[in-house]
Amino acid sequence: MLLHRQPDLTVVMDNVNKAHNLSAIIRSCDGVGICEIHAVSYRKTIYTEQNAAAGASKWSTLNLYDDIDLVYSKLSKLGMQILVATNCEGCVDFRNIDFTIPTALVVGAEWDGISKKAIKGAAHAITVPMLGMIESLNVSVATAVILFEAQRQRSQKGMYNVAQLEQECFQRMLFEFSYPKLSRDLKQKGEPYPKLDEHGGIIIQ
Repeated sequence: MLLHRQPDLTVVMDNVNKAHNLSAIIRSCDGVGICEIHAVSYRKTIYTEQNAAAGASKWSTLNLYDDIDLVYSKLSKLGMQILVATNCEGCVDFRNIDFTIPTALVVGAEWDGISKKAIKGAAHAITVPMLGMIESLNVSVATAVILFEAQRQRSQKGMYNVAQLEQECFQRMLFEFSYPKLSRDLKQKGEPYPKLDEHGGIIIQ
């Protein structure tokens, strides 16, 4: 699983607040190898409300912000193209976007959609073309459709065949996933993680 993680691909949830949508988005992120997700919300309890995502959220880190500008500043410093998923005039078909470069996908709230501030700060506005009477997909469904297009492109380029994580991050995540209780205890004590051998066993020094 760690070999397939894509640190330069992420999702930003712009005030998405329904628990089932949060859960579904987190599951889709895990499914395409995203290890870090961002959420903008005025509520401080967004993370604790996604009980239905418990099986997937433990594999992905969710960062909470109260302002979209803070997220954009962080992502821009990482060299990511910022895409907002919406259905406004002039949007680009999501299949015409290059997802093999560092990318952040921004998806919006259930009723209000993407905020004007989020749209203004993005490089591109993209859309999933709709041919029926309904104007747009559910936010979690749209996120999944776009993310799996990103996965398809990255797979064709071989980006899932070579580890993308830096070695230090890889080893840290490997220890945390292999020894969750011990890693929590060591983190609380401020102690470093021990090294692991080739079989995943702890090296006693």
